[in-house]
Order: sequence, then structure tokens, then C-alpha cells
Amino acid sequence: MNSPLQIGSYTLHTIQMGSFALDGGAMFGVVPKVLWARENPGDEQNRIDMRTRCLLLRDAKNKRNILVDCGLGDKDSASFKERFKVSPYQLDAELAKHGITCDDITDIIATHFHFDHMGGLTKFDEAQHLVPRFPKAKIWAQRRNWTHAWNPNEKDRASYLKDNFSLYDSDSRLQLVAGEEEILPGIKVKMSEGHTVGMQHPFIFDSSNSLLYCADIVPMSAHVKVAWVMGYDCFPLTTIEEKKKILKEASEQETILFFEHCPFMDGARVRHNGKDYEVKENILL
Repeated sequence: MNSPLQIGSYTLHTIQMGSFALDGGAMFGVVPKVLWARENPGDEQNRIDMRTRCLLLRDAKNKRNILVDCGLGDKDSASFKERFKVSPYQLDAELAKHGITCDDITDIIATHFHFDHMGGLTKFDEAQHLVPRFPKAKIWAQRRNWTHAWNPNEKDRASYLKDNFSLYDSDSRLQLVAGEEEILPGIKVKMSEGHTVGMQHPFIFDSSNSLLYCADIVPMSAHVKVAWVMGYDCFPLTTIEEKKKILKEASEQETILFFEHCPFMDGARVRHNGKDYEVKENILL
């Protein structure tokens, strides 16, 4: 087993929430299938294997257990799970590996409120009432994405399901952030707008190490190629420009990029090969 990565006061652990599958063409936009299928072949329905991988940050000194995103959850119907090949939600078992439960999570950083990122925020109790899964946690979210989630555009309307976040309307646990700032010691959020409105990316740093949680700006290792962007992106040209900046900074600063959906690696350091960006080093957390 690899030693946990330490950045500042945080020990970083990958949390494997489960797997699901989306259409390969949608995940790679205008990239021809003959190219993307080399990276991640589709099944008989053209769906590619993907993960819902989240990040646990443990700060023993300040008694914080921080979760970045929380996966699909387990509220979805049987037909939904079949359509997207959703595996059982693994959160409880994953947290148990670290001796904690959902009650011990102090903070959740929501990159954005699409169902595959924040569906696990709520659950049904034994009486089938909707309740918070993390009763003691503050939810750190961008104000612009929170507002957009309630009234999304036609492009990503199907990805914002109100049962995943409506309980937090006017709730004191919801901490709305306005743009890029250091929301917790050693954790700054960076912004992107190409995939959806107001997506934030936690940047964990100290004097010598850093990690950027990519969410859907670079969802899988194959997406380190600048022009490989998703058909799901609301503004794909904006995504490309944002990726250029992110990849350049990551290559120059040796920042680890954390991939939320990649079935092959937790994260990577990248480099420019003279034509495009590529994985330089596979990182396991």
C-alpha cells in the first residue's frame, strides 16, 4: 500500500464511490471514436467505463475530515442505474477504512451540483424521507453554481436534480463562496466556466506540494489533451482555454491533477511534449 500523500496539515486519501458509464461520444465531443476508443473502449451501447472518485482530506490537528464531492449516492431508480451501469454506492465502506463515518465529515466541498458529483449529499431514511447524509458537515459551494442549479440552462438541465441539494436551501450549513479564495487553511478554490456555470476546483497546497481537483474540466487522464473536451460542456471553447491555463500551470509547478472519473488512475503529473500535454507520472493516492 502506498504511503498517504501529505500536503500541509492534510493527509489525502482517494475515496472510490463506485463506477458508472456514459456515452463515449458525449464524453469526448468531436474527437473521433477511432481515437477515443483507444483510450477507453465503449461497450455494446457505446458506454465507457468511468469512476466516481472523491477525495478525503484529514487534518488531525484541527480535527477536520473534508470530502471533495460525494458521488452519485443511492437514491436513483433501478432504470437509472441500469441505463448508466451504476455500481453500488461504496461510501460507508470506504470511510470505514479510515475509521470514520458520515457523521465525522466536517466539510464537503462541492465542485458543482451535477448528479454524479453531489448525488450522495442526501439520502432516503427508513420512512423514505429525504435527509442529509452528512448531518454535521458544512457545504462549501460557489454561489453562481448554486443559483444555476435551481434554474439551469437547456444544455445541462438533466444533470441538476433538486433532490440532491434542495434540503440545503436557506440552511446555515451551506457556505456560499464568491469566486476564487482560500476557503479553508491550505485550500484555495479555482474557477472554471466551460463545463457548467461556476464550477470550483479545490487547490490543496503547501510550500513544496500541490494538488488540483479537476472535477469535469479534466475528468479523465485522456482529457489532458487540450482539444479533448466533452460534448456535455456548456461552453466547449471556454473549456479549451481554461484547460490551457490549468495544464500549463500544472506542468510548470509539478501540481498533481486529480481525476474524478478516470478508470485507470487517481491522478497524474503532466508535461508538454512539444505538441500537446500528456501524462508524465501516474499518481496513486
